[in-house]
Amino acid sequence: MKNTRLVFSTDPKDNVRCPKCKQLQTECNCVPEDSVTDGQYTVIFRLEKGGRGGKTVTVMDGFPRNEEFLKNLAKELKAKCGVGGTHILSPKSGIIEIQGDKRDQLKKILESKRIKYKGV
Repeated sequence: MKNTRLVFSTDPKDNVRCPKCKQLQTECNCVPEDSVTDGQYTVIFRLEKGGRGGKTVTVMDGFPRNEEFLKNLAKELKAKCGVGGTHILSPKSGIIEIQGDKRDQLKKILESKRIKYKGV
């Protein structure tokens, strides 16, 4: 085998790819997952009923767009409230939806985690 080295390549396999979306790093639109620190954001509470078959859902909007953080926090909130729910990455922020009107329980949990919130 000859001693050769790659000087330039247009082969996409030679370029670095994003581990999440598998696109080239230069074409990747993923939001970098920075570490989430306390006090950087304020969560906004709201109750939604429309389009959900008459069921009430507590929506918390304004979380950072960090998939791992949202997933773990939503799991913890659902377990402590004893209900179902989900997390959503919107283009601007992270959203956690919890089934039922659980505002009082959720506020206590967020206070213990030192996460600021607004809304009733």
